[in-house]
Amino acid sequence: MTYATAPDGTRIAYQLQGEGAPLVLLAGQANNHHWWDAVRADFHPARSTLTLDYRGTGDSDKPDTPHSTELFAQDVITVLDELGIDRADVYGTSMGGRVAQQLAARHPHRVGALVLGCTSPGGPHGIERGDEVRRALAQPRPGAARQALLELMYTPEWLADHPGPHHTLGDPAMPAHSRRHHLTASNRHNAWDLLPAISAPTLVVHGTDDLLNPTANAPLLADRIPGARLHLISGARHAYFEEARAHAGPLVLDFLTSAAHQP
Repeated sequence: MTYATAPDGTRIAYQLQGEGAPLVLLAGQANNHHWWDAVRADFHPARSTLTLDYRGTGDSDKPDTPHSTELFAQDVITVLDELGIDRADVYGTSMGGRVAQQLAARHPHRVGALVLGCTSPGGPHGIERGDEVRRALAQPRPGAARQALLELMYTPEWLADHPGPHHTLGDPAMPAHSRRHHLTASNRHNAWDLLPAISAPTLVVHGTDDLLNPTANAPLLADRIPGARLHLISGARHAYFEEARAHAGPLVLDFLTSAAHQP
């Protein structure tokens, strides 16, 4: 296992695979790098991929101290510094997209191109999930909340052909305090005032049937970030990047290739 050590002493586990220019892949809330397992190899014909286990997940340390999306972004910088990578493209989904916003706005010289998937600006301008979704995820019956999350991630048709295991439902080994810190970090994210400062070429991607992080957040981001492009994937839910991988993977790679040739 390879680690980088953050300024506060927290060890951040990271995973570098493939050859070529680096693409940083950032997972969703309370998930480790396995979030990307199903699609990671799709990028390797053109790119190397760099993932990390957020503090509190996977093989990283799990301090019982406050977390934030800004802190997670700083952990990404720690890993890039460890590897001697001055600049990388960044693809963040769900909470990873929130982390990517912080990264691109606060460290613009470290981000080449930016892809924001199924994410939100947070704060008072973000569109929150509905009460019905909140109730479904808060069900006390064992397995009921997990099933609700599974159905928010994927369509019934896809689930019928893909029984799992599914790596997008959270890191099962996370301690309770880390889960709380991740939830707080995501809930307190508010990048609205930062978004106009993002200078990286940006693609915003979202499924049209995403109720976990409502699709209405996508045009908010695209309108707020200068020059951003918006692409909606019809019929896709929150885990569009996996279920619609045949569409989403080439879309992202084409965007990154075109961004690399921009003056």
